[in-house]
Amino acid sequence: MQLIETEESQNYLDLAKSLAKEFAQTAVERDAQGGTPKHERDRLRQSNLLRLIIPKEYGGLGQSWITVLQITREFAKVDSSIAHVFSYHHLGVVIPHIFGSAEQKQRYYSETIHNNWFWCNALNPLDKRTTLTAENDYFRLNGIKSFCSGSQDSDILPIGAIHQETGELNILAIPTQRQGVTVHHDWNNMGQRQTDSGSVTFENVLVYHEEILGSRDKPSQPFKTIRTCLTQLNLANIYLGIAQGAFEAAKTYTSTNTKPWLTSGVESATQDPYILQHYGKIWVDLQAAVYLTEQAGELLQAAWEQEWSLTSEQRGECALLVATAKVFATKVGLDITNRIFEVMGARATSAKYGFDRYWRNLRTFTLHDPVDYKIQDIGKWALNDELPKPNFYS
Repeated sequence: MQLIETEESQNYLDLAKSLAKEFAQTAVERDAQGGTPKHERDRLRQSNLLRLIIPKEYGGLGQSWITVLQITREFAKVDSSIAHVFSYHHLGVVIPHIFGSAEQKQRYYSETIHNNWFWCNALNPLDKRTTLTAENDYFRLNGIKSFCSGSQDSDILPIGAIHQETGELNILAIPTQRQGVTVHHDWNNMGQRQTDSGSVTFENVLVYHEEILGSRDKPSQPFKTIRTCLTQLNLANIYLGIAQGAFEAAKTYTSTNTKPWLTSGVESATQDPYILQHYGKIWVDLQAAVYLTEQAGELLQAAWEQEWSLTSEQRGECALLVATAKVFATKVGLDITNRIFEVMGARATSAKYGFDRYWRNLRTFTLHDPVDYKIQDIGKWALNDELPKPNFYS
């Protein structure tokens, strides 16, 4: 399976590249401001790219995860906050497909198309302060969730909540504007500054039965755990996109602004032997990261197409390759976003360029879940032939 599968996919990629150029014009300024990228989110709505992963039978564009992830990476090259909310929309819109009944899958896909919904994320399985309580013929939701990426200006909130009677985790999807839902403007971190990854509180929020996702005939199928693989490879693509964007920005700056060192013996920084050595190493690392990430994308798409026929072994092999790609993208990305200053020079640290945002964004987002535990999973396979066990992060 090729990364760009069809002429149709190429057209969507070209559209995304055009939008990325537009977003790049204000990326540095918006990064400094933080807050909600309302204009850019509306441009995504208008582009119809939010329909990419939704099957054509429900009115969507019927594209693969390969296409979605490549477009995510294109956005990440210029603005990883936009890549973040764009990709989390796609991770959100498939939640009823994975966790819900056939009827819920159809309803949420169809209504997303009809209403042009922008999804977000309020699952955060580590934050268990949100509870669901039965009340007559419906439920009430109370509590708070942190790290709710893309929650501002969203239309639908997928939420993880603990059922007060059973203690089980329930996944539900409700309108962001429902009474009792408060999305807070409390995200002010050093990176990913326009992702609105702050908190959401729920005060006696009404939840209907049909909004609680569940499929009694598929209680423990491997496909029900595939979203973790989707999320992890999504992160790898954003990390890689940030690194690629940093490389391109540094290349342009080195070619136009950087001065050769006085003892280099050359007239142009582009001929400096040490600068060339740095660029050579960066290039090798990037090509290896791209290869790994794309291989993982192909395997993930194959797993997605298996759907309920997916086996535990196939799921484990997918998780292993995804983890490998993510670990390498993390390592390479953090190195490149730091090393670019070696090849650009001291003047490149001026705030007007905003080159520091590549490292800040990557350093912030790579803390999503500890990379050490990914390496441990890989080590268990390398030494003991033990595939990763499904959980919220592997």
